[in-house]
Amino acid sequence: MQSGSVSTPFGRRPITLALVQRQIATTEIARGKSAEKWKVFRDIAEARELLGLQDRSLAVLDALLTFYPENELRQDSQLVVFPSNVQLSLRAHGIAGATLRRHLALLVDAGLIFRRDSANGKRYARKDKVGAIESAFGFDISPLLLRAEELASMAQQVVADRAAFRQAKEALTICRRHVRKLISAAVEEGAPGDWEAVEGMYVGLVSRIPRSPTLTDVELILSEMEQLLEKVVNDLKLQENSQKTTTNAAHNERHKQNSKSESINESEPAQEDGQGVKLVSNNGSKREQIRSFPLGMVLRACPEMMMYGRSGSIGNWSEMMTAAVVVRSMLGVSPSAYQEACEVMGPENAAVAVACILERGGHINSPGAYLRDLTRRAARGEFSLGPVLMALLRARGLGDEQVG
Repeated sequence: MQSGSVSTPFGRRPITLALVQRQIATTEIARGKSAEKWKVFRDIAEARELLGLQDRSLAVLDALLTFYPENELRQDSQLVVFPSNVQLSLRAHGIAGATLRRHLALLVDAGLIFRRDSANGKRYARKDKVGAIESAFGFDISPLLLRAEELASMAQQVVADRAAFRQAKEALTICRRHVRKLISAAVEEGAPGDWEAVEGMYVGLVSRIPRSPTLTDVELILSEMEQLLEKVVNDLKLQENSQKTTTNAAHNERHKQNSKSESINESEPAQEDGQGVKLVSNNGSKREQIRSFPLGMVLRACPEMMMYGRSGSIGNWSEMMTAAVVVRSMLGVSPSAYQEACEVMGPENAAVAVACILERGGHINSPGAYLRDLTRRAARGEFSLGPVLMALLRARGLGDEQVG
């Protein structure tokens, strides 16, 4: 093997001290060391991003290795290949000359090859009388043998990082789904709690995910998303325990009242429909109490409504209801239809219904008739704004989202 000296490049091409050190290091290759050249190449391909290489760089390195006749790189063999640029370009699938030179320079900078230039810069081999190569000028590939173990370790690290990234990304997707669906269920079923603030935290975390996240990015956001999921689950557990306590207390109170024959309840009590939904009496008929929703959630689902608020924004329910009156008039909804909706649903939810109609305006032919129909269904306990809001959120990419 040709070694023991430093080779400087021909012409104006400079040399660096780092390159000198790499050349000197090749003289320290252990005696008898060998490595399968295509195994080393596969490790380089796996670790190409860490080495700062591109696909074309790998194609050029692949072509260089085809000019080395043996399958194994050995310490005691001639590790200099000397193809012309024309031959190298042909084996690199017709790569252009300027591109070829650029990627050869990248391979040198990455410390995978270095140049052994002749006096005139030509690449050739000088042979002895029996045909054995005495000296060769071209590209020295001995750094591949020197760094075989290092390159294998880099490739293994890349594979491990890729697996960890895939697992973290999958875990984040599942955790996001859990949080999103639990928030939606809590809002739709009227669970007590500041779900607007919780959803704000969720949306904030999702917005921080970069377009092309790294493993560190995903792990950091996953940790915070898991903490948010734990908070949501704990809040729902507290609510469940509170409901059990309230139910037991109510049962005991009813038992005490029933034991007193002289106790007479003159007002009609609220009843339940068997699913935990309170029904209130209204002139002998039963209708569902329409639940209210967080204002922030409503505005995320119906952003067009903000255009009709003061200064193009809505900061509280009072401004929301004022904007709803403006939108009601613009949509051609009669005052009587809107008044009836306010009486049945409540003024806040009537404003939310108008906002939903505005958001879906292109799909509704008669907003007034549509609102009256919603009001009639709400009076019968057959309509809830929750699914409508969730559908609008999903349509805007804020519903059940995925990572990637």
